[in-house]
Amino acid sequence: MQAGKIIKVTARNGDRPAFQLEGLPNGLAILVHETTNSTLTYRNFEKFIKFVNHKAFKGLPQAHISRGLPKIDFDESYSRFAKSLVAIGDGGGQDVSVGLEIEIVALTNPYTDDLSNGMHIQVLMEGQPRANVQVELFERPINSGEDAQIRLYTTDAQGIAIFPVTMGNEYMLDNVALIPLEPKVEGDPVWHSLWANLTFSVPKN
Repeated sequence: MQAGKIIKVTARNGDRPAFQLEGLPNGLAILVHETTNSTLTYRNFEKFIKFVNHKAFKGLPQAHISRGLPKIDFDESYSRFAKSLVAIGDGGGQDVSVGLEIEIVALTNPYTDDLSNGMHIQVLMEGQPRANVQVELFERPINSGEDAQIRLYTTDAQGIAIFPVTMGNEYMLDNVALIPLEPKVEGDPVWHSLWANLTFSVPKN
């Protein structure tokens, strides 16, 4: 999406770079990708507890037990809702909500705006702000290949989080929602997680 125009892009598995499109005009391009559902199996309850604790899902282990669900060999389905902000030319423009089920919207343009007061983002689910939820930030120097530094933030009542950024670094944010599923047959997933993701960089100049 760029300047309100939606362009459908086709690609093949293994394309490097994954996104290739010529002729885009000057401005901020918003790359959007929504996956189909995938499934994972928890072979032990400790792995599930580690996941829900890391993502700050309060009360989830107890909720799992209260539902009478097994502690081993149960499934979770998951889907990802990814956005990437790419500067074409000067990168001028503004990120917008593109209508994903869950999504992170950049309220600050990292390529053109004054970042002295931090980068502002908003987390939405079904178009509504997600208040008091965890946002995980991964940061490293651009194209360095280094391990990312990780920081955790919590959104306010409007679903907004603010964090400092450093020129010359690249960033990835994620926010996860976990919702219960009622299995129709044995072996169906009992939880579904939705992963919102946003990537961008902060150039040196």
